[in-house]
Amino acid sequence: MSGFLSNRRRRPPDKIGKWCRLSRTLLRDATHWDEVVTALGYEHLRRHDLRHTGLTWMADAGVKVHVLREIAGHGSLSTTQRYLHPDQRSIDAAGDALSAHLRAPRSPDGPRLRAV
Repeated sequence: MSGFLSNRRRRPPDKIGKWCRLSRTLLRDATHWDEVVTALGYEHLRRHDLRHTGLTWMADAGVKVHVLREIAGHGSLSTTQRYLHPDQRSIDAAGDALSAHLRAPRSPDGPRLRAV
């Protein structure tokens, strides 16, 4: 995976031979997608859903959003952010981190909390 990601460049859609673009139908048929998801009991699952899942998991693992943008091939961070779906555990962890920061002792000469 890391080799693929490091070599990824923005490029035109992949083609088979000279004239044929890789369509959704062609890719679905070539990978037996419908049969696989039916056998697993996930008939509602789309390949695109896996992009959301993968990017969310990478974000939960600490991958920075600007890196995720590059991996996904998005032009803007706002597009990438629509792919990220933090779970309740991640939201709770963010709240815990803020609480710990606010409870940390401060020296009179050190940085002060400020409203921005």
